[in-house]
Amino acid sequence: MIAAPRRSFTVPIPGRAPLVLGPRTLVMGVINVTPDSFSDGGRAIDPLRARDIAQAMEAAGADILDIGGESTRPGAEPVGAAEELARVVPALQAIAPSVAIPISIDSYKAAVAAAALDEGAAIVNDISGFGFDPQLGALVASRGAAAILMHTRGNFETMHERTDYGDVVAEVIVELQEALKRAADCGVERTQLIIDPGLGFSKRAAHSFAVLAGLTAIAEMGLPILIGPSRKSFLASATGPLSSEDRDWATAAAITASVLAGAHIVRVHNVEKMVHVVRVADRLRLANAAS
Repeated sequence: MIAAPRRSFTVPIPGRAPLVLGPRTLVMGVINVTPDSFSDGGRAIDPLRARDIAQAMEAAGADILDIGGESTRPGAEPVGAAEELARVVPALQAIAPSVAIPISIDSYKAAVAAAALDEGAAIVNDISGFGFDPQLGALVASRGAAAILMHTRGNFETMHERTDYGDVVAEVIVELQEALKRAADCGVERTQLIIDPGLGFSKRAAHSFAVLAGLTAIAEMGLPILIGPSRKSFLASATGPLSSEDRDWATAAAITASVLAGAHIVRVHNVEKMVHVVRVADRLRLANAAS
């Protein structure tokens, strides 16, 4: 079995030990505090329930928690900052004191990210790669937070329609480089950044599979990679129609491929199962390196 070499990185995060990325693959657990999540139907909308889910994820082996208050599934209605704050702040107030692992805020709004950082988050996960809110990059720079820059195209309403590619991997790399320039122009240090090629965002199913297969080329950008195939609809193009929860087996295959291709962090919904997948994939990767 062939696994791609993987560089190691140290990403500083405020108020905590830095993230060490490379020796093993980290697992990020998803907590959606939205009523219309495609994956879990809003089961974490209650802050105390969100806290219980967070603690269970940490106990199951999650290394990072990613908390989001706005659904980005195709067709979802965007919500304003006030509504998003009303969802994520109570959840963070319940979760942050109850877990030891770092918390990421999944938002492209500077106002939401600022409040989340005040409540204990240390990482900003921006689906727009600093493309939607011009103030978000400056906030990350001033607070010294780590940031995940994801690839997408267009705005919130059009991102799932902008799927015209020639060479999808090459174009994702070029557009991620543009996100890195936006970050640098805001004063964000390169050491603060993690990139995400955005499976399922502005991509048809074939594009997402091509990006996953081309992850080694994206790794040549010289930054740590997060990837999130978990339960996404592109997987069902291979398996046939499945509910989101029934996509966990397909997710496991994509997670294994991601780890072997060089991903440093995998973002997942079912932490308990995917931690086992990652541990086996990591063992295969290390065995390949030793052979």
